[in-house]
Amino acid sequence: MAPLILVAALALAAASAWVPRTAADPQTTLLNRGCSQYNATPAVAFLSALNSTFEQLRANLSAAGAGGFATAAEPRAAAPAFGMAQCRPYVTGRDCVACFDAAAARLRRDCGAANGGRVILDGCVVRYESATFYDQATLPGNTQLCDGSAVPGGGFMDAARALIADLAAAVPRAPGLAAAATSGGVYAAAQCVATVGEAGCAQCLNVAAGNIGGCPPNSDGRAVDAGCFMRYSNRSFFPANATVDLAVYLRSGKSSRKGAIIGGILGGVGFLFLVGLLTFIMIRRSRKIKPRRGDLLGATELRGPTSFYYHDLKVATNSFSEKGKLGEGGFGDVYKGLLKNGKTVAVKRLIVMETSRAKADFESEVKLISNVHHRNLVRLLGCSRKGSEFLLVYEYMANGSLDKFLFGMCTQIYDSLMFDAWYVICLGFRASNKHVKKIFSIHVSGSYHLIP
Repeated sequence: MAPLILVAALALAAASAWVPRTAADPQTTLLNRGCSQYNATPAVAFLSALNSTFEQLRANLSAAGAGGFATAAEPRAAAPAFGMAQCRPYVTGRDCVACFDAAAARLRRDCGAANGGRVILDGCVVRYESATFYDQATLPGNTQLCDGSAVPGGGFMDAARALIADLAAAVPRAPGLAAAATSGGVYAAAQCVATVGEAGCAQCLNVAAGNIGGCPPNSDGRAVDAGCFMRYSNRSFFPANATVDLAVYLRSGKSSRKGAIIGGILGGVGFLFLVGLLTFIMIRRSRKIKPRRGDLLGATELRGPTSFYYHDLKVATNSFSEKGKLGEGGFGDVYKGLLKNGKTVAVKRLIVMETSRAKADFESEVKLISNVHHRNLVRLLGCSRKGSEFLLVYEYMANGSLDKFLFGMCTQIYDSLMFDAWYVICLGFRASNKHVKKIFSIHVSGSYHLIP
């Protein structure tokens, strides 16, 4: 029983402390009330924190320069309480405090120890929760309240809807997130909770405008939500000096939208131009024959002539080092090279005349010779070209050239090769030569010659 007596005592003390004051027009008509279905625990600690929170809210609203908005909290209490109060921009001073007193009294009477509650009056809104809620803009339960009789003629309905749309667009950019205006016999006002910010205000008012837009041609309409309030009427409900010029904020909005549209168009055109340019470059590049890198990238089988990069072959031969020279002749020198995949090759360096005909003949011969496959022929792997300098890439023969055995060691020839071995070599040479003659003839200098 003791806790119940304490709760009752607290409620009685609170009721005596929140007696509404007499004021000119606090606009205390009830529009919306909601209480959480869950009670705070421990209830006594929560009610104590809530009393303290309401006291702070009232003190802040009563202070000079408060601007009709206040937040307060007891976050360190055993059962924390958070509160917010806001008056309409045209409900000020003692009227604002009187409206708060009326809303707080309703919350205490109707919600008891519920861990959350909200009362929306014409002149103010008061809300409390057991956790912070200050950034909430729109919540389920937002609604419209359409009152009065229908105003005859279509002019009022059109003017009301136009003014509602202007307020929804202008208020998120207006100072204090609130504005009142009149047009075409319609008086209207819109306000957002100061803590929801411009984006939250715009979101909430868009919902509110959709709700209240169904009220005309009724003479009065309201839309309420967690973070905003909107009202229109055919009678003035705010002082004449409380109105603002919405055109200032509408122009800024239109200018912003116009800038966004122009920026979007220019951005789109620029994007399309960039895509077209990239497509053109890709098509141009795809028409060029790119060299296949063959063994330089680790391939083990070739299918015809492979074009090597000149730089790669220069690196492979250590810039055609004399130490790696395997031989030389009337048509060029041969160097030992080591490719990136670890394969050893022989690179023949040729100088070809700087004429298109000579280059064409050379490329034709390379294309044909690279397709000759015989076990007694050194295989041509590919080629490269830089200016008048041509490089031929052959398989590397670790035992050296045959001519060294046949002619380079005359004094030791019979020691190195017996006559039978000579005979086998000759037969092999004849077979390979016959194989080439059977398959290919190459066009050189305007006539046809069999490969010797």
